[in-house]
Amino acid sequence: MIKVGQINHLEVVKKADFGVFLDAGDYGSVLLPNRFVPEGTEIGNTIDAFLYFDSDSQLVATTETPIAQVGEWGLMKIEGVNSTGAFANWGIKGKDLLIPFSEQRARFTAGQNVLVYVYTDKASGRIVGTTKFNKLLDKTPANYTRNQQVSLIIAERSDLGYKAIVEGQHWGMIFKSDVFGKLFIGKKLKGYIKSVREDGKIDLSLQKVGVAKMDDLSESILELLEKKGGFLPLNDKSSPEAIFAAFRTSKGTFKKSIGGLYKQGKIVIEQDGIRLA
Repeated sequence: MIKVGQINHLEVVKKADFGVFLDAGDYGSVLLPNRFVPEGTEIGNTIDAFLYFDSDSQLVATTETPIAQVGEWGLMKIEGVNSTGAFANWGIKGKDLLIPFSEQRARFTAGQNVLVYVYTDKASGRIVGTTKFNKLLDKTPANYTRNQQVSLIIAERSDLGYKAIVEGQHWGMIFKSDVFGKLFIGKKLKGYIKSVREDGKIDLSLQKVGVAKMDDLSESILELLEKKGGFLPLNDKSSPEAIFAAFRTSKGTFKKSIGGLYKQGKIVIEQDGIRLA
């Protein structure tokens, strides 16, 4: 099934001096200009092409990859604003994404970077963007379990920490006390469910919670020690940045883990690092 606003796997059905024509199903054939055609392409070959409508409502194909396809979120730069709305750099040359005024939580100005959800407007058939995420999220119960790994998109910064979109379906919160490493609006990463409250609100963590967190990290430390010949130049005096780069965890959690491994007699903590016992 052909999906406009997404990347499709399309067959080459005709060649011309200015490009090739791709079979777009019920939409007929669509031109892929020469500048996007891979070298050596022949009739019968298949090409991954992104389909969208141009300003004249004509179906267009490109091998450029947009920042976000229909049904996805992406961080985009506002290129300009007119009486219709704001236009964001979508990653497609010559085609910006319209964010109508009715789909903006606040008025944008050129140069801003904003997180945008891309969708097809049912009334006009146009591909547009929205920053009004509340109408998209928390429509179903949050049936997550503690320490379940989930995909996150950092969406907002607040006095409490960071609001994140969980699995593209729910709002969640990463509190300041659980933040380590660099977070920024639009960042996509993996996280864990810390708790789902009685009111349905979701607390998130960037690492597993409780004993499971410690067990996982201890195992990772031992595995890396084995790979590195039994020694790592990290200990409880190392910088949070160095620890995060190696294990994507906080310094406090790392200190607890190596302390536990030391008590178990599995490692020795030295002045310049840790060593397998």
